[in-house]
Amino acid sequence: MSVDTATVRRIAHLARIKVSDAEAERMHDELNAILGFVEQLGEVDTDGIEPMTSVVSQTLKMRQDVVTDGGITDKITLNAPASEDGYFLVPKVVE
Repeated sequence: MSVDTATVRRIAHLARIKVSDAEAERMHDELNAILGFVEQLGEVDTDGIEPMTSVVSQTLKMRQDVVTDGGITDKITLNAPASEDGYFLVPKVVE
């Protein structure tokens, strides 16, 4: 697949980018180079290769799911303009 200058201008219009004629010609060449590389990737034999989320094999560190810093509601609401029973009070915005 290749793009022409008219396609570059159309893409720029859709992206709301102002592109001069010289820039459109340069982008035409760059987009064709990118699309050529993507076509090369499609030719790579990936049979038998498992999908992966990272190139480095790693596992996430697990920790206990416990509250480690609780019971400080008074400190949290100390600088609030208004609070009541440990909750922030805010002005009503929906009638």
